Order: sequence, then structure tokens, then C-alpha cells
Amino acid sequence: MKVIILGAGLVGGPMALDLAADPRFEVSVADINAGALDNLAARAKITPLVQDLSMSDDVTRLVGNFDFVVSAVPGFMGFRTLEAVIAAGVNVVDIAFFPEDPFLLDDLALEKGVVAIMDCGVFPGMGSALIGRAARRLDKVTNILTYVGGLPEVRQWPWEYKAVFSPVDVIEEYIRPARYVENGVLVTRPALSDPELIDFPEVGTLEAFNTDGLRTLLRTIDAPNMKEKTLRFPGHIQKMALLRDSGFFSEDPIDVNGVMIKPLDVTAKLLFPMWELRQGEGEFTVLQINIEGNLDGRKVRYRYDLLDRFDHDTGTTSMARTTGFTATVAVRMVADGLYGETGISPPEYLGRQPGCVPYLLEGLAGRGVIYSEVLEELD
Repeated sequence: MKVIILGAGLVGGPMALDLAADPRFEVSVADINAGALDNLAARAKITPLVQDLSMSDDVTRLVGNFDFVVSAVPGFMGFRTLEAVIAAGVNVVDIAFFPEDPFLLDDLALEKGVVAIMDCGVFPGMGSALIGRAARRLDKVTNILTYVGGLPEVRQWPWEYKAVFSPVDVIEEYIRPARYVENGVLVTRPALSDPELIDFPEVGTLEAFNTDGLRTLLRTIDAPNMKEKTLRFPGHIQKMALLRDSGFFSEDPIDVNGVMIKPLDVTAKLLFPMWELRQGEGEFTVLQINIEGNLDGRKVRYRYDLLDRFDHDTGTTSMARTTGFTATVAVRMVADGLYGETGISPPEYLGRQPGCVPYLLEGLAGRGVIYSEVLEELD
């Protein structure tokens, strides 16, 4: 099977290496960065394709020669790229996490007979699939609360943070309004709002804040209370709120000595080098999902936990492992015929199919990414 990965970045590269290790796949990677492509081609049997992926027509022509696509482009390119892939009639797993409504592409995917699994990362992604499975098991879901974050092993002043996926998408978490459900009502709050401190074993105390991570779950899961929060080291919220509220994340150009400049562009140029994970530095991913509901007349809670760390042997970040390997296992799942629903499929749809979540969990466990599940009775 001929597979092409769109994007050779922090997550796209490890996904390419994982699929290239499987003799079933002939792997190509497309990116505008020739250096990143050469690095991958030197490490595995991968065909590098220098390509500007910002033009949708070029993407459609490019992927038409392949059997499967994995999209790992930045979020601002994600919707157009997914649309271009579907237009080519090629099955796709997508981790771009774009802000647009993916179901706008459902009719096109159905018309083209395309299996399009989107948001296939850690959360949204594997966590969404676990929520979908828990919802299938329960008679009624009453509460869903998710905490998730990727953090450096060493806290280094002033930011105490490293960007382990597209930094542009990181900033988007701080500015995109957060949507959640409370008492059956859709609520919209600013990102970074409602801070709280949470203790995690082996990690310590982290601060949590509202982000817009529920995405398709707002439409696909019937629960009167549902919220997702991002995790950072304590103090991060105040720093990001200061930058945001002072206009440093604004995309509205301002006049600087006769030159129109977007403040976000300047902020990105300054921050991204400081947020880069350096050689030898590690990071980790922490996820906790609590799903409460009724089962056979009892009040119960499904709890899922994940703590994954940087793989120093391979140099693979935890975020690449937990996000990228979810996507590559999903590719295998479709290739093995376990999932073949055409149209737009958010990860929670995988939870509806009895065999999909065990397949994903087994594939991830084989790569050292271990989720725990506990079913608890509530008073």
C-alpha cells in the first residue's frame, strides 16, 4: 500500500518512520522543507517529495497517486488540505486539528467513498475514542471531564514550556474561545479561563485551564456536562494571558515605522526559538479522562489515565508518540479492514465499533504508549 504523509515536522516525521518500518507500506513524505525530508530519507526507506502544500489543487494532484494519506499540516492549513485529499478520493487519517467544522466535508467524503478519520491524535483522538466506547457501554452519560497536556521534563524560566507540536497551533489554544457543556447548555468562555490546580502522581501539581478541545464531541456525545482543560506548569496561564490581552497574539496588522506588521508574527519569531525542545531534553504527556454515568441502575465512573515520556533511545517526543502513533495505528486499522465507514469520522465514532478501541490500545501498547482503565462505583 502506497502511503503519503503530508508534513515532515515534529509529528509527521515520526509517523513516517513508524509506517516505513512496516513492510506493508511504501512511504512517501511531502513537505516544503527539503532538509527535514533528507533527514527522514537517511533514516528509513522513505521517498522525499519537496512540495508546497498550501495550494489545494496541487495537493489533490499529488495524493491521487497514493492509496492512503496521513495529513500532519499545521491547523490553519488543515481544512483546505483535508478537502483536497477527499476530492482526490483517497482514504485519510488527519491530525491537523483545524478550527473549521469537519462535517462540512461529510457530503463530499460520502460522494467520493472516502474514509476520513480526523482529529486522530491524543486528545482529541485516542481520548475521544475512549469516550465514544464508554458512552456506548453506559446507559446514560452525565459528566465528562478531560485534562491533557504536553510539558517539558525540566522547568526552565521564564516559560517553563516547550512546543512539542506546531507552535502556531499552541498559540491557537490560548486565543480560540473554549466551548463546553454545562447543565445541558453550550457555554463559550475565553481560553485560559477557570484555572485550577490538579495533582498528578509522578508529575506533581499542574494548572488546568479551559481550551477548545471538545470539538466534535459537542455534537456527537449526549452528555449534560462536558469539559476539556489543558495542563501546564503553575504560572503559565498568567504569562499567556498577559501576552494575549496586550495584543501580542493579534493578527491585525499595526503600523511600525511605516511598515504594517502582525504582532503575532513578531511574537512567534521571538517565542518559538525559546520553545524549541533542545537535543537531550525530554518531555511528557499526561492525560486523564473521567466519564460518569448510569449503568444498570448504578452510578459509575470510567477513568482513563496516560503518562508517557520522551523516548531517549529513538529521540521521539512523547507528543509524537501519543499523537502520531495513534494515527499510524489507525492507518493499519483501516488497512486491515476493521474500520471502513465512509464520510467524516471523528475518533469517537471508532469507539462505537467494538473492535476498534482494543485494536488501537494494543497497537499503542506495542509502541510503549499505555492507557489504564478503571471502572469505579460512585455513591
